[in-house]
Amino acid sequence: MTARRVPTSTYRLQVTADFDLASAQGVVDHIRTLGADWVYLSPVLQAEPGSQHGYDVVDHSHVDTERGGDAALRALAEAAHAAGLGVLVDIVPNHVGVATPEANPWWWSLLESGQGSPVAWAFDVDWEAGDGRVLVPVLDDRLLDAVELRDGRLYVGDTAYPTAEGTVQDGDDVATVHARQHYEFVHWTRADRDLNYRRFFAVNTLAAIRVEEPEVFASSHATIGAWFRDGLVDGLRIDHPDGLYDPAGYLQDLHELTGGAYTLVEKILEPGEQLPSSWPVDGTTGYDALAVLDRVLVDPAGEEPLTAASGAEPTDWQRLTHDTRRGIADGILGSEVRRLARLLTPVAPDVPEDRIVDAVAEIVASFEVYRTYLPEGVHHLIDALERAAGTRPDLDDVIDRIAPALVDPGHAAAVRLQQTSGMVMAKGVEDTAFYRTSRLTTLSEVGADPSVFAVSVEAFHQAQRDRQGSWPHTMTTLTTHDTKRSEDTRARISVLAELGSEWSTTLDRLQSLAPLDDAVLADLLWQAIVGARPASRERLHAYAEKASREAGDSTTWTEPDEAFEEQMHALVDASFDDRRVVAVLDELDQVVDAAGWSNGLAQKLVQLTMPGVPDVYQGTEFWDRSLVDPDNRRPVDYAELRHVLATLDGPDDDGPERLPAVGLDGAAKLLVVSRALRLRRDHPELFTRYLGLEATGSAADHVLAFDRGGAVTVATRLPVGLERVGGWGDTLVHPVPLERVDLLTGRRFPASRGIALAELLADLPVALLVPAGLADSTTPSDAAASSEHTKAPAAGSDGAAVSDQQAEIEILEGHA
Repeated sequence: MTARRVPTSTYRLQVTADFDLASAQGVVDHIRTLGADWVYLSPVLQAEPGSQHGYDVVDHSHVDTERGGDAALRALAEAAHAAGLGVLVDIVPNHVGVATPEANPWWWSLLESGQGSPVAWAFDVDWEAGDGRVLVPVLDDRLLDAVELRDGRLYVGDTAYPTAEGTVQDGDDVATVHARQHYEFVHWTRADRDLNYRRFFAVNTLAAIRVEEPEVFASSHATIGAWFRDGLVDGLRIDHPDGLYDPAGYLQDLHELTGGAYTLVEKILEPGEQLPSSWPVDGTTGYDALAVLDRVLVDPAGEEPLTAASGAEPTDWQRLTHDTRRGIADGILGSEVRRLARLLTPVAPDVPEDRIVDAVAEIVASFEVYRTYLPEGVHHLIDALERAAGTRPDLDDVIDRIAPALVDPGHAAAVRLQQTSGMVMAKGVEDTAFYRTSRLTTLSEVGADPSVFAVSVEAFHQAQRDRQGSWPHTMTTLTTHDTKRSEDTRARISVLAELGSEWSTTLDRLQSLAPLDDAVLADLLWQAIVGARPASRERLHAYAEKASREAGDSTTWTEPDEAFEEQMHALVDASFDDRRVVAVLDELDQVVDAAGWSNGLAQKLVQLTMPGVPDVYQGTEFWDRSLVDPDNRRPVDYAELRHVLATLDGPDDDGPERLPAVGLDGAAKLLVVSRALRLRRDHPELFTRYLGLEATGSAADHVLAFDRGGAVTVATRLPVGLERVGGWGDTLVHPVPLERVDLLTGRRFPASRGIALAELLADLPVALLVPAGLADSTTPSDAAASSEHTKAPAAGSDGAAVSDQQAEIEILEGHA
């Protein structure tokens, strides 16, 4: 194995059949030129035929052939390493895809041989609950009339299922053959109550595997281990660790398999929650960083008017999420709750089963975190038990009876509860409650708590000090394949917090022109239209359908309300076809365009330079106004990105050209991303600590600034309010007094007790300052492009850079 590497930044690619590993290899040069340090790949093991995401792995023994296969991964890894880039790969330990049984050898064997299958131990099946058979929820109202017997196999539509040896005789009908199998086809609606295999959330076609068993771990991770033995892969991102039987044990096994390679976990941390310190990982995938960064750019003054504007929205977030989680526990995850209740029956044999089910559902609806990790985090479980008893005093006696088992780390019910609570939380909060709250949809993001409206600059600084001290190599992110809205869409929506009552008036006007009989959803949809504008009609219709059905208030996936959805789609059409509506949106854009652009650049520079390892999601180095998946997984035009980046860099022989006039397009963002990433990659010594910087003057509340140990970030916050107070005026920011250069504009600033923001941010709402000597000695290809104004002089030396940096370090040590 190669020596352990830690990235300074990553660039996430969604690998599909259309953008395969060969295509990924083709953008290695762009990633390197951009300044990212590692290539970060979505899952690449063999997935369901036609899978667009790769999280439905069907065969762990090789790389997906539709994505290019083993040879293509090797070629990509070799190209990345030759370019100096590391390789990070997303893996899926919790579950496998079973939509196409023939594609999954393990699932096929299980269905064919049942408990006698040599891989029966791989799946988490409650055989007793299914009378010794696996329940397969694929039938419609025709029931067995929908099943055909052909060539010794049973078919539901075009999907084949095996038959056990000797169970098919000449003249047998479908029902007879079906009755002899180790599985039972049932109506799809029975999954919510009767399913007897554990799933990923409520997805019937994703069956959980028991990776805690040594044989399962070895079989499902043999190829992954080979990647590290062969030096192809440098790090891993672990999908959904909360679904595992023993996350800490799994991560320790993985640590040993990979030789302690860089590892991140997709772990959602609620406000105040900490990642278990015992886990041998480098951090999370960054949703915790995203939540704080979003909120420091939100105007707290907007909370009251936006709450009022949202109309019928529930004001008690805890009550809302309790109820949505309870709905999930009683509904689509009812089979998981019932399985957990069956494990608890022996500890309360005299209690009716329905009361145990009710108590378990109430407990899982009462968690304020996704999962406890017993014995670590037991206080979260105790809080949930007490909360459930307080909410339902009629169940107090049942909760008392089952509580000892649930807090015992060795009890099967305690483990099952831990695996179940995260599923309920994700479906009840992220995929339901987030669509039932709309006062400011920026706040409804994965890993965030919409009841927290904004955070102060000082709270932001404290969060960064904590990250630098505890998890310096954790990932930071603004957009992922799972975010509800991309970073630039949220940057525009955040502007509405500064408009307050103006947005309320605008919303009333839009609702009168294109009414919808669901005020909360209408607010959510108009914010999506404003945030993603100019999104296509097709994209917005798809989003409206998903958002409304996920909310489940006025229509649902299983029982769509055609009349309501027709009215909802008319709202979307009005944003294109009704001149009055278009005029309202155009007028709003006069404010949102400029302020959203400022927010977008501010949050991106801050994310790229704050503590942690920043990830750039594919294409978001340019302006990207996406909504929830699959909208955020659209193809990226790398030819255009290369062209604009080359224009910004200019020819190497003559030095950087003058930066083209930067309007409200993506060029400015690409400038910010490339200069920040290159600086982190080439000068990591400038990012070794964190010091929040003071600002003084009339607009001091509108700046967010910090020093990372040589690199200084300055960003505008609340741009609408800044304009309304007349701009920066006498406002100064106060870094350590050294001569500095802004890498984004080339402007030079002498050592002084303060830098005037009116000059520093005259052209862009952000600045990235470095010691003057370092900027002077940087090669043209990696230097900052100059602006229409001043170019940095070419004088200076490496010695000057070192001297300036050392001077700052010595001064900073007095502040740390």
